[in-house]
Amino acid sequence: MEWVEVFIQYLRAYEQKDLDSVSDMFADDIALRDWKISVKGKRLAVDETRKNFENVDSIEIDVLSTLVNEKMVSGELKIVVDKSETLFVVDVLKFNENGKIIAIHAYLGRDD
Repeated sequence: MEWVEVFIQYLRAYEQKDLDSVSDMFADDIALRDWKISVKGKRLAVDETRKNFENVDSIEIDVLSTLVNEKMVSGELKIVVDKSETLFVVDVLKFNENGKIIAIHAYLGRDD
């Protein structure tokens, strides 16, 4: 399986605020952690994703770089929220043998 393609597919679904597609990519035992929250389990991860989608009008994601190893992809991202707030984030996604996302760890960086 080409993990970068799955990573990009996830980001495009996230950018489109396509909760159904994002949810379909999550494993039941997913762990989601960023600089604000940490949850385990698909239901809680989908709930947090839904909240993110509801709190913004638009999300634009540019992939600046990626790093791939066995069943894991990390990517440096430039995320523009509501055409006004720019975030630099590193997302690390881990996958199970079925190609489902079992972990998302997101780290907030700086623009300098």
